[in-house]
Amino acid sequence: MPNTWLTGRFRLDVPLVGAPMAGVGDGRLAAAVSGAGGLGMVGVPPAAPGSWVTEQAAVAAASGRPYGVGLMAWALPANHAQFEAVLAVRPDLVSVSFGDCLPYVGPLREAGIAVAVQAGTTDEARAAERAGVDVVVARGGEGGGHGRADVATLPLLQSVLDAVDVPVLAAGGIATARGLAAVLAAGAEGAWVGTAFLGCSETTAPEAARQRVLDAGETGTAYGRVFDVAQRLDWPPEYGGRALRNTFFDRWAGRETELAADGTAQAELARARREGDFDTACIYAGQAVGLVRRQRTAADVVASFAAAGNLLSRFAAPD
Repeated sequence: MPNTWLTGRFRLDVPLVGAPMAGVGDGRLAAAVSGAGGLGMVGVPPAAPGSWVTEQAAVAAASGRPYGVGLMAWALPANHAQFEAVLAVRPDLVSVSFGDCLPYVGPLREAGIAVAVQAGTTDEARAAERAGVDVVVARGGEGGGHGRADVATLPLLQSVLDAVDVPVLAAGGIATARGLAAVLAAGAEGAWVGTAFLGCSETTAPEAARQRVLDAGETGTAYGRVFDVAQRLDWPPEYGGRALRNTFFDRWAGRETELAADGTAQAELARARREGDFDTACIYAGQAVGLVRRQRTAADVVASFAAAGNLLSRFAAPD
């Protein structure tokens, strides 16, 4: 594998970050990714207490390798205990994305913690650099979970690489060694990968949800705000979510104003989440989900990305 800023800064074997996936990626998955030679991250749900952050950070740190934590900037003003907990446990990397990162970058860096921000447009990448982040994640609209869907990964990555001087990682639609090789060849310092890990037993997703991921095809996702509106979540409207398409999404897409006032639909979704009814409940996943075809361990997934080095070596100059 080529050595990059990412592998050098965090002593990684593979230039790969396991994206922070709130709700399915806790300390166990982060530890598994880090232990395999990538950089695992704990995804922090917006309502999680600071104690949860502390507990899951301890699980992630048990690998003995660097790890990270992903925070949602829009949620921190109402739940500052999350940020205080992160400062106390001092992970190697913290992502503060989807909102105003400026109040948090300075304290994190003063604590010796590297800071990342996920950017869905070139303007967001420039703003993150001005805020003083260590690394920008160019996250294209193909990515699973929340983020912008304004620009696809490849055009966004090219633009961001030209626009900022800090290191850049690529995110969105990268699920195999070929994808990692492609973004490294373009100039990224590594990949930020979530969907590729959704079939792993180390996630907190129930077996039925993992099977839905494995059965999904490349056209099986949809992007929008249906699930956020139904759950009354305060996500900023510019950051919709990409998830597996299901009957609940299809019923309410385009009717979000009506959905916001429908208590029956809210209760239906909450019940489906409890009962594991994924024709109604949400499973966040990106457009690379069609490449996730069988259940593997996180270590197997990380090892598969290492083949990017062989792909890149095809173009190495002869001695």
